[in-house]
Amino acid sequence: MLDRIGITATSLCALHCILLPVLLPVLPLMGLSFLADHTWEHIFLLMTAALGTVALFSGFKRYHKKLYPFYLLYLGVAIYWMKHDFSESLEPYFIFSGASLIIIAHFLNIKLCNDCKQCDDECTTTSEQ
Repeated sequence: MLDRIGITATSLCALHCILLPVLLPVLPLMGLSFLADHTWEHIFLLMTAALGTVALFSGFKRYHKKLYPFYLLYLGVAIYWMKHDFSESLEPYFIFSGASLIIIAHFLNIKLCNDCKQCDDECTTTSEQ
């Protein structure tokens, strides 16, 4: 469940960053100019990272004990965070690659958890027979 929320949050964050240049002139008219602030983006990214950490740790601890989803998550967050350090023309590439790594980390966690759940189910079924 948390992985699906993380995927959604990351996707919305990427969508926000990609659409922001188009929506920027309209935001003050709607009273939403704070959405264009880098601070807001960093807060949302930190919340996404925290949610991702909780989701991945849950799967790690309970099922698969694999660390590489964490590596993908934090690499994606770092790439996303650095997007403002480069030219505006490169920002969409940083957004896409960072968000993709975060989403892949969540999908990998789901897959690893499901694989371990199937192993648990098979072992339980076999031992009961």
